[in-house]
Amino acid sequence: MRIFVYGSLRRKQGNSHWMTNAQWLGDHSVDNYQLYSLGHYPGAVPGDGTVAGEVYRIDASTLAELDALRTKGGEYARHLIQTPYGSAWMYVYQRPVTGFIRIETGNWLDKDKF
Repeated sequence: MRIFVYGSLRRKQGNSHWMTNAQWLGDHSVDNYQLYSLGHYPGAVPGDGTVAGEVYRIDASTLAELDALRTKGGEYARHLIQTPYGSAWMYVYQRPVTGFIRIETGNWLDKDKF
């Protein structure tokens, strides 16, 4: 199975250690989503924009660990998206983004530029 990550799970980011057993497949951008800074991590929500990230091949145990990290308390939900590497899971933020700063470039690595 595959997963698309766009924030703290990306290479050299704060939670990248969760991806230790994952195989990096490549970079990818997902259309029809907007990216917001939620503080120390981002949230992607459906909208007019593009979100940049990375696609990985993962096993079931890694997905279970990521689900425990991301879906706890209903903050995120997994959505299936299409990538050049095949279908992949993406964690979509489920709460209102009112009051949060939108990252216009759609790239979490640009967070220090705003």
